[in-house]
Amino acid sequence: MIHFPAQRRGPLSALSLRLAAALGLVFAVVAAVYLDRDGYRDINEDGLTLLDSFYYAVVSLSTTGYGDITPASPSARLVNVLFITPARVLFLIILVGTTLEVLTEQYRTGRRLSRWRRTVKDHVIICGYGTKGRSAVNALMENGLDRSRIVVVERNGAALRQATSAGLVAIEGSATRSSVLNEAHVRNAKAVIIATDSDDASVLVALTVRQLTAGQVRIIAAAREAENAPLLKQSGAHHVIVSSATAGRLLGLSTSAPPLIDVVEDLLTPGQGMALAMRSAERSEVGRSPRELESLVIALVRRGKVVSLADQAGAVIETGDMLVHVRDDRPQASTTA
Repeated sequence: MIHFPAQRRGPLSALSLRLAAALGLVFAVVAAVYLDRDGYRDINEDGLTLLDSFYYAVVSLSTTGYGDITPASPSARLVNVLFITPARVLFLIILVGTTLEVLTEQYRTGRRLSRWRRTVKDHVIICGYGTKGRSAVNALMENGLDRSRIVVVERNGAALRQATSAGLVAIEGSATRSSVLNEAHVRNAKAVIIATDSDDASVLVALTVRQLTAGQVRIIAAAREAENAPLLKQSGAHHVIVSSATAGRLLGLSTSAPPLIDVVEDLLTPGQGMALAMRSAERSEVGRSPRELESLVIALVRRGKVVSLADQAGAVIETGDMLVHVRDDRPQASTTA
């Protein structure tokens, strides 16, 4: 099942407002009838009680009109003409409007689904919307990817609601199933990020994606244990990030070289100061040394492979190179630019 981003006011909220309006209208008519109860006549001729007033209000607003209670005095008839009759019309509008609201919402959802299926392409699929999945989504949007090009696959209901509340399209189901990935249009995707809770599930997702896409879609997977990284690569993952090894490395650095932790956190935290970025080499930069540039270049990406500046191949920028550099990510720097 596909869940679209949450709207400001859902159908349940609209129905609640209409129900409150209908009840308010009923109570207003009851008050008008009960205050002028001496002007009404019923078949028992024993006067109107509060319950009789509720009964008359309901049958009048619903246009049932049994006729066992009728306005007899001129004032009661005037109230019926000027207040109760318009209230009856308004009550019918509320009932019809509620039905139209439900039908319109169903039609709008169907239109959004059809339009999304026609236009979804070159998107990124996030399998799992836990801590790793949410961080991946934030990193993608920080690097300029529009949220409409991100699709979340998750089977947990709470995580699905978080994804739709964040403005993302979410598909309910397990990413290990081909039918769910086909709902996400995995063949038209740009990349698939696997951020499941277990390495076993990640391996199954990678195998399923590779089978469906014939290896044409880039797969990036997270692994808890380093020993499972080779298995994920054999399953079709192009890149594997080992969370436990990375955390252990950072823990070791925090003991031997504490300032390095601050640098790494700065690079990974948006808006704090420094941030890693990548851009294409400009024509004027081709043939020059990366160390001569104004921006701090730390590596080159040449034909899909990372080239270190310490290598002889990284001494000169070539046509088509991508430059990995450190940019200023402070808010005031972005606003002044």
